Amino acid sequence: MDMLRGEVSVEDQARYLGRGDYARVTAADRPGVAQPVPVREVPAQPWGRVALGALLLVAALIAGWEYYWRAFGVTPATRNSDGLWATQRRRIDSGEGNATVLVGSSRMYFDLQLDVWEKFDGTRPIQLAWEGTSPVPFLEDLAADPKFTGRLLIGVAPELFFSGFAYRGGALKYYQKESPSQRIGQWLSMHFIEPYFAFYDEDFALATVLKRQDWPPRDGKPEHMSVRKLSVSAPDRNTHLWEKVANDPDYKALARKIWLQDFQPSDDDPPPEKMQKIMTEQIDRAVAAVIKLRERGVKVLFVRPPSTGPYLEFDNKLFPRAKSWDVLLAKSGAQGIHFEDYPELQGFELPEWSHIKHADAREFTAALHQIVTRDFWPPAAAVAASR
Repeated sequence: MDMLRGEVSVEDQARYLGRGDYARVTAADRPGVAQPVPVREVPAQPWGRVALGALLLVAALIAGWEYYWRAFGVTPATRNSDGLWATQRRRIDSGEGNATVLVGSSRMYFDLQLDVWEKFDGTRPIQLAWEGTSPVPFLEDLAADPKFTGRLLIGVAPELFFSGFAYRGGALKYYQKESPSQRIGQWLSMHFIEPYFAFYDEDFALATVLKRQDWPPRDGKPEHMSVRKLSVSAPDRNTHLWEKVANDPDYKALARKIWLQDFQPSDDDPPPEKMQKIMTEQIDRAVAAVIKLRERGVKVLFVRPPSTGPYLEFDNKLFPRAKSWDVLLAKSGAQGIHFEDYPELQGFELPEWSHIKHADAREFTAALHQIVTRDFWPPAAAVAASR
């Protein structure tokens, strides 16, 4: 009767369970009535061997995944993360404000080789360009930073620069708000994971691989392939086009197929008048930033790297030079290097029409540096001699 009234002693609970262990009392479905919670011992198990077996299984799965991607042609490389970009951006904050800095999109990122530039210039640039992203927000960030007083090369990929598209636009906010734990995580990744694991790339993540499988198409939603791995990076973001893009015919064809799908008209394309408005806004933002930089003594030079084939046709169709590049230079008062104006910047191999293969990129960098120092930024010794 005590149990029915909810008055249950520890001893009664123990007798009820047939053991001497304490079982806490909980509310029952009926108000005012409590019931004991059964206590069951966990059977003894060889937990050490279970843990070891699980560890071996995980190691085997990781090893298999690593072997698969190495057989595909992947090698360990630095992961192009927001944290890696922030590391390079902080160099300006830490006393390298007089450096040569690169901003732009993937052509500036993949095509300009930092070691080649350093060989001819004596100093290594800070690489702040991003793939698939307009440099305008990063240009504005540098314009607002009084610590930056050096030289600035701005890469112009028309479809990105004049549209404002920013696939990696979150990097700037990440840099501004990066926490100590994020910095530590970046350091650990660069020293203990990236040098050893080839599969540690967003393109080879399991979720990404599953997503791009040949699933049945959804009604009313056209298939769209995402851009695959195109580049290989070093810890200071010195980056080049992945050799597989140039040397594997199937992979090169895949890269071209992915670009071609973007060249087709889409229902999402803005009307011409809106596109013109967007282009004008992007130019005006860039002009305002360039004016601030030049007032501070920063040397600014725009660069239009090569593109070819269908990609060049697409660039010229959407953003004709006379309405984009020429207007940018005229409004900003800055100088620029357009690859079509310099024979030495032409004739390189662009496997997927947009980026120069690694060996040719080294020659491109040397040729670009020669043009820059000859026509725009002469070395200090040459300037002194001319006086």
